[in-house]
Amino acid sequence: MSNGTASVHTTDPSPRLSTGIEGLDEILGGGFPANRLYLIDGDPGTGKTTIALQFLLEGIRLGESVLYVSLSETREELESVVRSHGWSAEGLDIFELGPTEEFVKPEEQYTIFHPSEVELGDTTKAVLEAVERSKPTRVAFDSLSEMRLLAREPLRYRRQILGLKQYFAGRQCTVLLLDDRTSSQNDLHLHSIAHGVLSLESVSIQYGNDRRRLRLTKLRASKFRGGFHDFNIETGGVKVYPRLIAADYRQPVSEEVLSTGLPELDNLLGGGLKKGTSTLVMGPAGSGKSSITLNVAVSAAERGYRAAAYLFDEGLSSYHTRGAGLGLDLTKQIDAGRLLIRQVDPAELSPGEFSHVLCRAVEDDDVQVVVIDTLNGYLQAMPEASFLIPQMHELLTYLNQKGVITLIVLAQFGLMGSQMASPVDVSYLADTVMLLRHFEAEGRIRKAISIVKRRVGPHETTIRELSMSSDGIKIGKPLTEFHGVLTGVPTYTGNKESLSQGRQ
Repeated sequence: MSNGTASVHTTDPSPRLSTGIEGLDEILGGGFPANRLYLIDGDPGTGKTTIALQFLLEGIRLGESVLYVSLSETREELESVVRSHGWSAEGLDIFELGPTEEFVKPEEQYTIFHPSEVELGDTTKAVLEAVERSKPTRVAFDSLSEMRLLAREPLRYRRQILGLKQYFAGRQCTVLLLDDRTSSQNDLHLHSIAHGVLSLESVSIQYGNDRRRLRLTKLRASKFRGGFHDFNIETGGVKVYPRLIAADYRQPVSEEVLSTGLPELDNLLGGGLKKGTSTLVMGPAGSGKSSITLNVAVSAAERGYRAAAYLFDEGLSSYHTRGAGLGLDLTKQIDAGRLLIRQVDPAELSPGEFSHVLCRAVEDDDVQVVVIDTLNGYLQAMPEASFLIPQMHELLTYLNQKGVITLIVLAQFGLMGSQMASPVDVSYLADTVMLLRHFEAEGRIRKAISIVKRRVGPHETTIRELSMSSDGIKIGKPLTEFHGVLTGVPTYTGNKESLSQGRQ
């Protein structure tokens, strides 16, 4: 896969070291360039220690020697973190640099300089002796806030870090420096010293869990994927979900057209749903949006395709009940592995993780029909609504380029009338727009369906009546004897016999 954003146009010739985190390696272009010094900064609790431990444990797995220098946490605390993720600490050399008598004597040196400049203090000697003893290829220092406090002055602190960088230069060792941003000032000097900077942050939303995201702000002489990337801290470690870049997935798409399972709807669509296109199904509550998309998914599964429905608003049990009420056998298709139904909690699942889940379904499970029900629920998953359009654009472009048929349900506000409102306008992103409406005729609430846009090929411009029962979804003939159906209160221009037939 090609990378999205590059820091420069040259490429670092150094070999890459895997972090042990698949998504982070993808952002880094394969891992950290070896034998360099990197800064990982973020507020307390954002995952710095977990990432550093995964980096070191990956080194152990590859047969390397590693060292964790802890200036703030005890060995017991670190081993507890390791156990909480189900990892083994075997081979993990932890050097716990706790306070000693010498640390509190005012005459003691509290700086780490280059050996050629001053005599190293006991603290520095202890650290370097541990390095000389284990001869690690990977080292993590946690955290720099302790060094900053001991240095007392910014200049002395900067010289400490420069001393460390010079000491490790040429020692075939990759170093991670962890910083918890406890300094009152944003230390850009530290950013300039490091070969690369990985920033972690936690974003609070009005409801639900905080969202974590990371950004690689610098990686000298190397290409990397820029921007913010969502990530979670789970049992088993950090899971990173790289920002989706649809341009990485360009490929030829089949011209095949899939039937919806409803001949009349196929006619409205000009033959059916073309592979590599997206359809927006919009209308008020109760107009039949979810029923139609469910019917398309089950019909595709019955034809041997793999379909997946992601429910943001509806529960699994009610979705099964909906299917049974339409005479659709969801269980049979689920058991056969052709239909996947997943309930999504927008308060818990970040947009980046949702995109990752969709990509894995397409790449690994060969899903060819995707239903997102509803876009309103997806909107709630966004920490900032302004990002919905570009993120949805990337997701739809990716699915289209993979030849997937995508159906997106959008619930509009209001029940009747021409002044229906949508929470967000994404109609221009979709290749096809299917519009559903309630309308009143002869004292009954009835439903209408029409295709108002189809980007690829002709389609019917008629408005047809839609009805649902245990016999399935029925789409009637064009409502040629009504005028103003989309207003909700149409004028009937035909005869009463034709109107009565519409009840059947």
